[in-house]
Amino acid sequence: MKSLERRLNKIQKRNPYWNSYICFVEAIKDQGFSNQTIHRWFYKLVEKDDYVKNEVKQLLFYLECLSKPSDDNKF
Repeated sequence: MKSLERRLNKIQKRNPYWNSYICFVEAIKDQGFSNQTIHRWFYKLVEKDDYVKNEVKQLLFYLECLSKPSDDNKF
């Protein structure tokens, strides 16, 4: 699923001052990526300094919800 990586790279080029987590959020927003894809690419693309290690579970849950199309986003 290289499309996620391509999307993230384009966002990073347009917004050079954003950290990798924010760019990742923008790349997956409303795109319908599977949970497995989000988890795999999160660890590959988001720098470890951009999040707190003990909050990864909550972050991944948030990202899963964010990836679903807008009408399905219900927390």
